[in-house]
Amino acid sequence: MRRIADVRRLGREFFDRDVLLVAPDMVHKVLAVADGRAGRIVEVEAYRGADDPAAHSYRGPTRRNRAMFGPAGHLYVYLSYGLHWCANATCGAGTGVLIRAVAPLSGIDAIRAARPGVRDRDLANGPGKVTRALGIDGSFDDLDLVTDPRVSMFDDGYAHPHPHRVTPRIGITKAVDRPWRWVAG
Repeated sequence: MRRIADVRRLGREFFDRDVLLVAPDMVHKVLAVADGRAGRIVEVEAYRGADDPAAHSYRGPTRRNRAMFGPAGHLYVYLSYGLHWCANATCGAGTGVLIRAVAPLSGIDAIRAARPGVRDRDLANGPGKVTRALGIDGSFDDLDLVTDPRVSMFDDGYAHPHPHRVTPRIGITKAVDRPWRWVAG
């Protein structure tokens, strides 16, 4: 990561836009938790609420997905298949961006301890691995990425020289043809 003076916490306006604009802009941003663990976001998927049958929010608000319908810039954290926590940045109106993978940047010893026996390249290369590596669980649901000290997203000015790859989303059974997955170049 760059010097702290070069790092800027993302504001509400970053998240309060169309999810199809926010998702590619999240690639290369930094997701950080209070204990110093952080990773550069390298893979995301967009979920577009009522316009997207693959979105948890497609049929409207429920107790599980209520964070998706609150202010933009919160975390929506849910348990997938009863096994893995997954984290999304909300963009308002039931839309959000699933954080599918990060490249660890800081707190590497804590990340390795959270994922014992795993090769470094596999520490956070899947949505359940991201949350395990960073210690994100259900208690993070609906935390504010803009103001909460426990979790945040930053722009450290990093610009990758290659464009993102855009592909259809993976691991879903509905709306599988939509090219709403962005992977760092």
